[in-house]
Amino acid sequence: MNTRFFNVKILTKGPKFEVLEGEVWVEGNRITHVGKPKENAIVFDQEIDGRGNLLMPGFKNAHTHSAMTFLRSYADDLPLLDWLNRQVFPMEAKLTPDDIYELSKLAILEYLTSGITSNFDMYLTPDTIAQASVEMGFRTVMVGGVNDFSQSVKDLEKWYKQYNHFHELIRFELGFHAEYTTSEKLLREISELANECQAPVYTHMAETDDETKGCVERHGKTPAAYLDSLGMFNYGGGGYHCVWMNNEDLEIFRQRGMSVVTNPGSNTKLASGIAPIQKMIDMGINVAIGTDGPASNNCLDMFREMFLTTGLAKLREKDASCVDADQVLFMATAGGAKAMGLPECDTIAEGKIADLILIDLHQPNMQPIHNLTKNLVYSGSKQNIALTMVNGKVLYRGGEFFVGEDPEKIYEKANQIARRCRQS
Repeated sequence: MNTRFFNVKILTKGPKFEVLEGEVWVEGNRITHVGKPKENAIVFDQEIDGRGNLLMPGFKNAHTHSAMTFLRSYADDLPLLDWLNRQVFPMEAKLTPDDIYELSKLAILEYLTSGITSNFDMYLTPDTIAQASVEMGFRTVMVGGVNDFSQSVKDLEKWYKQYNHFHELIRFELGFHAEYTTSEKLLREISELANECQAPVYTHMAETDDETKGCVERHGKTPAAYLDSLGMFNYGGGGYHCVWMNNEDLEIFRQRGMSVVTNPGSNTKLASGIAPIQKMIDMGINVAIGTDGPASNNCLDMFREMFLTTGLAKLREKDASCVDADQVLFMATAGGAKAMGLPECDTIAEGKIADLILIDLHQPNMQPIHNLTKNLVYSGSKQNIALTMVNGKVLYRGGEFFVGEDPEKIYEKANQIARRCRQS
């Protein structure tokens, strides 16, 4: 499929964004031209008039648990550990691999409406997650969630070898759920695997004050320092949440070239705290943004996450100038691509993969246009997503999905699964 976007504004590479006017050509899944109109010998399958709207890189949801859509608004208004142990874990035990396949499809629909073109998904059955993503044409980087109760290091090794040579839309990274759910024996085995594969490792880290204090009581070190002492991050990786990080922790991230994935919506709803984003930026640490799962957020909306990332940072630092809109937009696009190991999906440039979104500027919340990037972060919303393209294919446009399946059937199956889990 060859596509020509014309009459568009084009968001250039950040973190200091500029906006060009012209055309973007996509041949297959690659961008082949960015700039002014020119003569061509290409036969385009579709030519899309952007009507002066903004074409930009798709958002990267750098931390989520897609299939937890079945728990949306089920276990709300609880602190994290009660939420996990009393509500989430018992319900998850009732899921089948086929359930996770169906529930992942529901999340993908929501990602597309939010301009999200790839996700970093930690959940129980990578086999059926990969199947759902490929069938719907969506890009997913899966990450292991090993803990004392599910998955194993053998699973992790198998998936790492299998899914990094499976399909162009699928990748897999080593990971585990968290220090507090994973024994030291398992952690040492994961570290050995990571060093053998020379691979990065990702995990939930320093999400709550209690989690961090508990790790210090158990090991005499914070989660970042303890895991690093095991050789876990010799080849980099990242941490999800990273709210309760001290200077030593951040220095480990800086030295190891690790990424922080902040999840402000989930951290706000679960009262976990506010991450020190400005300090991370000042130290040169790559920061990405994730929604977390739909059980703890409860929506998969990158616009809300962007606003919360900057808004909460300003409150924390008592400084309205910190973590500005361009920095946040960079986190939601290129920062996420770096954290997820997707360097070919980070920006609009010739040779890059065409994971693109078209922002409808002909909406009242986008007018007047004083500064487009600030409009996106401070007043943008899902209503502004006119089109979402993944791997050179339009999957969502004008409120309609092009994913090979009727959305109503996906909704129906998700509700059937949720009812069965509640009643069993």
